Amino acid sequence: MMHAIHVRSHQRFFCRQHYRFLPSLSTKPSPKSEPTPKSAPRQGWVLDQRHLTVLLVSIAGVVTLMVGTVMAWFHSLPDIQSVHDYRPQVATLILDRNGRAIDTIAREFRIIVPYENMPPLLPLAFIAAEDSRFWDHRGLDAWSITRAAINNLRSGRRSQGGSTITQQVTRALLLTREKSYVRKLSEAILSNRLEGILSKEEILFIYLNEIYLGSGAYGVEAAARTYFGKTVGQLTLGEIATLAGLPQSPTNYSPLRHPEAARARQRYVLNRMAEDGIITAEAARAAYEQGVQPAVEWRQSINGYFSLYIRNQLLSRYSESDLFLEGLTVATTVDSRLQHAATMAVRNGVAAVHERQPGREAPQGALVALETASGRIRAMIGGTDFNRNQYNRTVQANRQTGSAFKPLIYAAALEQGLPAQSVFDDAPIVLPAGGGKLWRPGNFNREYRGPLNLTEALVHSSNVVAVRLLRKSGLKSALRQSYRLGITAPLQPNLTLALGASPVSVLEMTAAYTAFAHRGMYHAPVGITHVRNQEGRITPWPQSPGRQAISERTATWINAALTEVVLRGTGKNAAGIPGASGKTGTTDNHIDAWFIGSATGLTTGVWLGHDHSTSLGPGETGGKAAAPVWKNFMLHALQP
Repeated sequence: MMHAIHVRSHQRFFCRQHYRFLPSLSTKPSPKSEPTPKSAPRQGWVLDQRHLTVLLVSIAGVVTLMVGTVMAWFHSLPDIQSVHDYRPQVATLILDRNGRAIDTIAREFRIIVPYENMPPLLPLAFIAAEDSRFWDHRGLDAWSITRAAINNLRSGRRSQGGSTITQQVTRALLLTREKSYVRKLSEAILSNRLEGILSKEEILFIYLNEIYLGSGAYGVEAAARTYFGKTVGQLTLGEIATLAGLPQSPTNYSPLRHPEAARARQRYVLNRMAEDGIITAEAARAAYEQGVQPAVEWRQSINGYFSLYIRNQLLSRYSESDLFLEGLTVATTVDSRLQHAATMAVRNGVAAVHERQPGREAPQGALVALETASGRIRAMIGGTDFNRNQYNRTVQANRQTGSAFKPLIYAAALEQGLPAQSVFDDAPIVLPAGGGKLWRPGNFNREYRGPLNLTEALVHSSNVVAVRLLRKSGLKSALRQSYRLGITAPLQPNLTLALGASPVSVLEMTAAYTAFAHRGMYHAPVGITHVRNQEGRITPWPQSPGRQAISERTATWINAALTEVVLRGTGKNAAGIPGASGKTGTTDNHIDAWFIGSATGLTTGVWLGHDHSTSLGPGETGGKAAAPVWKNFMLHALQP
């Protein structure tokens, strides 16, 4: 039949060609009529041996090219054996001191959970929702593909995909998400191969740890923590069904964003599980009626500053790829309850300053609380809003400390042998400043009290006594003592050191004060206790061994004087905390406000100011702006 069609079409073409070249007819005689020679009879195309050879060679060439192309494509397919070395990106999990997860370090938030550690109903729920013939097919399910195609034709859009769990694993591990027939064919071939080298349980293990389930969660363990604040082993049947309903559309079925749609999808999954005999109809109904209670977001921004600090600490021992790939679990020293208290104290203190200073920009604040006897960080808040600004003012910002530095000057003098009963004149002083200039350090509000012993001078924060004390004990001894108390910031080797002119971080200043409240023992700040890898091997993190930075006698005197500062000096706004001791700090033009003090086993430092070093406003001293923040936090710290 096809031959006949070909012949007829050839004949039609030949006739049209023949007709096109017929000479035009005329009735007029030609002026010179000559006999027209007879043309040779036309002959049709004859398939001789030479033509046949060319045809066969051409066909063979085309077939060879096609076979070669197909073979090259087959060889270009990803190596299926690579799935044996399944190593996904696994998040580093950060825990608080009580083992509660507070944050992650991850590009993809994923926590690997072994298949045998999953609740038995968990994989079955995903199978019921996504691939009910999973146990029977070899990677492809012709019935599901056909059903999806029919439904898509009916709806006029691609609403169903028909992909099996095996195909989803293949796509995630070996292919891109390009939408093309070539990719679909590759997916089908590779899925069949995958079924040949992995067991069904191994495929499920990869699938349940790899799949994206919305809200930044990859895999069922991350999703369980994100949506319900639980591990997979703690999930209820209703929660399992909710997770199993997410793969089709993680955003639209999110129990956090679209609870009603998530509940409808949960009902579908429960019904599918009942239809497949996985659970009874009664169990499905009970799980649906019980409902689910989504968790409050556990990765709260209040932990952001501390988490960044921990990340930087980890990078001193691990590579960045380790943090993103190795699934480390980092046990830290921070207390979540104190973190919340610190956040509220800083925000309330900043709001109070802003309210007292209308028309000025709201300042920033920072707070760090250390366990006095060990240096372990119990709270760290580097600003008022981590989501808006990640600059950690407890460690990254070196600020002038004002009078908060004076206890270090006093400690250096006492360590040099100066009697604690020494008296200095609290009166104006004029000193040469070099270049023929004079320096006239003065007290706050230019108030002077005459002769004062060291305790009274510290209680009333006399600037001129601090300068006289530094001149007597010597700059070298003051610098040396400051470094022994953990100060690493560069300190200016001149008399302005007595007035806190050299910028220091909140963390270093707070750590220095721990020695005053702990018999002279200094412990460097530490935020990590140990790191555990995926295999469960625990690596202890180096803890501060502590060192005798000042004598116990000097520490006892300093702490007693700082207690008087709180009771009747510049730190009176911090009074009311049992055993409280501390010191205020205010820099020129009220640019920085400090309070650092100890009580109840904690040493806490507070700073308020502007990042661009503008004034907080008239009257915003350390005692007025920072001390109430310290007290507010410490009151909460006292609660059980």
